[in-house]
Amino acid sequence: MNTTPLFSILIANYNNGQYLQEAIDSIFAQTYSNWEVIIVDDKSTDNSHQIYDRYAGDTRFHFYFNEENKGCGYTKKRCAELANGEFCGFLDPDDELLPNALEVSVIAMQHHPEASLTMSRYYFCNENMEILKESRLLQLLPNESYLEHMDYSPEQFASFRKTSYLASGGINHLCFAGVDQDLYFHLEEQGKIVVIDEFTYKYRLCNDSVSHGKNTFRASYWNTIARYEACVRRGIPSEKYAAEIIRKMDQELNYQLKEIDRIHASYAYRLGKVILKPVSWFKIMKKNISESLTNNPR
Repeated sequence: MNTTPLFSILIANYNNGQYLQEAIDSIFAQTYSNWEVIIVDDKSTDNSHQIYDRYAGDTRFHFYFNEENKGCGYTKKRCAELANGEFCGFLDPDDELLPNALEVSVIAMQHHPEASLTMSRYYFCNENMEILKESRLLQLLPNESYLEHMDYSPEQFASFRKTSYLASGGINHLCFAGVDQDLYFHLEEQGKIVVIDEFTYKYRLCNDSVSHGKNTFRASYWNTIARYEACVRRGIPSEKYAAEIIRKMDQELNYQLKEIDRIHASYAYRLGKVILKPVSWFKIMKKNISESLTNNPR
């Protein structure tokens, strides 16, 4: 057995240049040294390319570029297919690995040759990477599948065998969110999921991330698609999970509506409306005058 197999760190990047250097720095801090980085850029228009240039001479870094913006599913799928490592794991460009991430993942994979996927624990952080809270520990009951468990989460840091990924058919390239869940469901069909009770990842909560803030409901929609497709692949009647899926989507929608109500009730929002009211009035008057002149030319 190779005691130091190559680990492919997969980064699908789109306009995350403001955080990308921190993600890369966390890779260099790893206690496990046999790694490569696969970065697929999804037509970024920010400063990401300047960061890529810093590592152009490092043979451990491999850069690929989509000719047009293709979305999260396509870009992550391409990352996985381009990986050379025996083991792989996604690092989102706005997150960070803790120094033990690769080492504990490799050890877990080697101790559990029947495993296709390992999941560890992570910290929820604010935009400054200050820890807000701990993730829960995923606990599957005996003979319970991850699909049946229903308590879904990002499950970072998730590492997987490249052979298991290829056998699974891989990520749905049409997904624009919920890509991680789709990956977990595919991999569970190829082997065991091993949960590691160690913290290995820092997960940044951003309002404009693919799965949080303003995109929460869209992520819930794509997660539902991933669950449905997993039911179809496994020959499980999707109706078995329909009520629970709908309930979770309803929860997400209600949360978004409450957030809107909270914002509208805030002092800052009401003050802003007062300040901007003359501007809105001026725009209406300008529009009315313009329409009047158009309809009644001299």
